[in-house]
Amino acid sequence: MHIAIRLLLVLVAALGVTSARAAEGKKPLKVAMYSGSKEYDSAGSLAKLKKVLEEQLGATCTLNIVEEKGTSLAGVDDLETADVAVFFTRRVSLAPDQLAKVKKFVESGKGVVGIRTASHGFQTWLEFDAKVLGGSYGNHYKLDAPADVVIEEKGKDHPVMAGVPAFKTVGKMYKNPRLADDVTLLLTAKAKEYSEPVAWAREAVAGERGRVFYTSLGVPGDFDDAAFQKLMMNAVRWTAR
Repeated sequence: MHIAIRLLLVLVAALGVTSARAAEGKKPLKVAMYSGSKEYDSAGSLAKLKKVLEEQLGATCTLNIVEEKGTSLAGVDDLETADVAVFFTRRVSLAPDQLAKVKKFVESGKGVVGIRTASHGFQTWLEFDAKVLGGSYGNHYKLDAPADVVIEEKGKDHPVMAGVPAFKTVGKMYKNPRLADDVTLLLTAKAKEYSEPVAWAREAVAGERGRVFYTSLGVPGDFDDAAFQKLMMNAVRWTAR
C-alpha cells in the first residue's frame, strides 16, 4: 500500500510539472545524456540522474552509452532537438563529422552540463575543458579522501545553489589550478591536506556557448546524496534557462 501511494505521489508531481510547462506554452525539457566513464560507473549514475530529472522536472531524457576511449558518440543526433546536453564521457576520439555536431550544439547557445571526466571527455577536442567548461584539469590526487563540500560566498545566491546545503564527498579530487575569469565558483571541497574548486557556472556568450555548469565531483556515491541530486537538477534547469 505504501509503495502504491508513493508511486501515485510521484506521478502527480510529474504531471504537475508537465502541466505547468504546458500552461506556459512550453514543451517538456529535453535532455541528451552521454555516459562514457566506466571507472566511475557513469551509466548507473546518469540513470539515477535521469530518474530525478524525469520525476522532478517532467523532463524527457535520453541516456546514450558511449564507449570509454572509443571513437563514436552514440546518440549524437539527439543534440539536434535537445535543450541541454549532459556529458560524462572520458577521452572519446570523435570523427570530424560527429565532433562538428557537438561543436554546433555548444555554439547554438543551448545548455551544457559537464560531470567529472567531461573535462577530458573528448580526446579530439581537449580545448573543451578551457574553452567551454572554463576549467584547467591537471590530473587528480592519488588517493580517495573524505572532503567537506562548502558553498562559496559568491555562489550562495546563484540559482544553481537554491536549496542545496553543504555536503560531503569521497573520491580522488581533481586539480583545477586556474579557472576562467568569467566563471562563478559555487563549491569548494576541503580535504585534510588540500582544497579544490569542484563546481562552477558560466554564463552564455553569443556565438560561442550557452550557459555552462561543471562539477569535478561525480563518484557513484555522490549521486545517492540528496544535496548533489538537487545541485544537478538545478544545474540542468539553469542551463536550459
